Amino acid sequence: MKESGKKEIWFVAGSQHLYGEEAIKQVGRNAKEIADTLDNSSAIPLQVIFKCVGTTSEEIRSICLEANNAPECAGLIIWCHTFSPAKMWIGGLSALKKPFVHLHTQFHRDLPWSEIDMDYMNLHQAAHGDREFGFMCTRMRLERKVVVGHWQDGDVQERLGWWARAASGWHALQSAKICRIGDNMREVSVTEGDKVAAEARFGYSVNGFGVGDLVEYVNGSSAKEVGELCARYEEEYDVVPELRKGGARHASLQDGARIELGLRAFLNDRDAAGFTTTFEDLHGLKQLPGLAVQRLMRDGYGFGAEGDWKTAALLYTMKVMGEGLTGGTSFMEDYTYHLHPKGHKVLGAHMLEICESIAAGKPKLEIHPLGIGGKEDPVRLVFDVNSGSAVNATVVDLGNRFRLVVNEVEVVDADEALPKLPVARAVWKPKPDFKTSAASWIYAGGSHHPIFSKVLTSEVLEDFAAMAGIEMVLINEQTTVSEIRKELRFGEVYYHAAKGFSFAG
Repeated sequence: MKESGKKEIWFVAGSQHLYGEEAIKQVGRNAKEIADTLDNSSAIPLQVIFKCVGTTSEEIRSICLEANNAPECAGLIIWCHTFSPAKMWIGGLSALKKPFVHLHTQFHRDLPWSEIDMDYMNLHQAAHGDREFGFMCTRMRLERKVVVGHWQDGDVQERLGWWARAASGWHALQSAKICRIGDNMREVSVTEGDKVAAEARFGYSVNGFGVGDLVEYVNGSSAKEVGELCARYEEEYDVVPELRKGGARHASLQDGARIELGLRAFLNDRDAAGFTTTFEDLHGLKQLPGLAVQRLMRDGYGFGAEGDWKTAALLYTMKVMGEGLTGGTSFMEDYTYHLHPKGHKVLGAHMLEICESIAAGKPKLEIHPLGIGGKEDPVRLVFDVNSGSAVNATVVDLGNRFRLVVNEVEVVDADEALPKLPVARAVWKPKPDFKTSAASWIYAGGSHHPIFSKVLTSEVLEDFAAMAGIEMVLINEQTTVSEIRKELRFGEVYYHAAKGFSFAG
């Protein structure tokens, strides 16, 4: 995967000096034990580091400023072990630019009923201190996640882990560069947007490059490099005989390899996290990039077809969020429907560009006519996707704001084999049902280019939307069209009125 940089979560405890120095030392020991346990949890993908016990306004502001300036810090976990008067948090929280999660827990799981005394009561006051801290966060209209439960519980660690994944994606996005190779597909609306507003909101930059800039790299690939890459193809995939070395169409595989080598070098020289292409601007390329795009996505690059830079950025972000998990995340498109009365289904695919990370088994490497773009037949990986839970997500530009639309889906097997469909594909049943899902997605303005993930949940995307300060519309088992339309109307009013404030509820 493309390296997204070292990332840490800092653990900060809150307390005060009212109960003496020994109590502060005990708070520190307890907080470090919790941080170390979370650091060793397989559910939390980032390193968790105990930083300090904040007991004064100066200490808290100092650690928040340090977090802002630390490139490795992706966010903070904050816990008030004892009563931590929240006015001391105002300066630090006002300055803090990194996301934080409020962990509402206590050190001991069970009360020592027969031994409890006032010393115990005074030290173990998270029920008191966290509510004071929570009030201040709400009073300051601060967005944050609140996780409640004992720190050793699996569900608590899992929820912290999802939040950490969202923080990791947000952290990586801040300096990401998206290369738009060629322009937008002509006359298409949803793939357009305000790149200046996107950089101000999300942190990533989008800049355009002529396809000729890429062609120079493609043509600069050596015969040795091309031969070695074609040999790797034959090792990694089920390559059809005509594309193998000595096959009648091996030259087309070599052309695909040149495109991959050139595209990798082009992106590497620009330190890019993602890119777009468009079949309407292929001058100088023999094929529409298919195999190359599939393999680059596998390695963690974001991609959007037809100039869709918002989708490229979202895919990169979701790839980072899913690091270390199995199941895969890919660019996708709702391509066509199965509308049989006994069961409605969606067939997801694209012309070529579906990431092999979601493949069920070893992909086949094939060549077929494309019928669009006016170029030679492109090579591509063909595969199906295993059944199971997944999400589709898209970011759209509504002019006055960005909206993240998420639909929970269930991937199912195709009713029959698809021997004549020469592309990678997935079949799913959207929740709560096809008609409600499609109507809700359309009312919300969702793109036809979602990011499809078998590893991420709607919770991690909700955490990401909160960090980004954008609207999220979730379509799941509880969704009704009437309620989603009300939500969208309320959103219009809120985001129109919320220019100068935010809601932290």
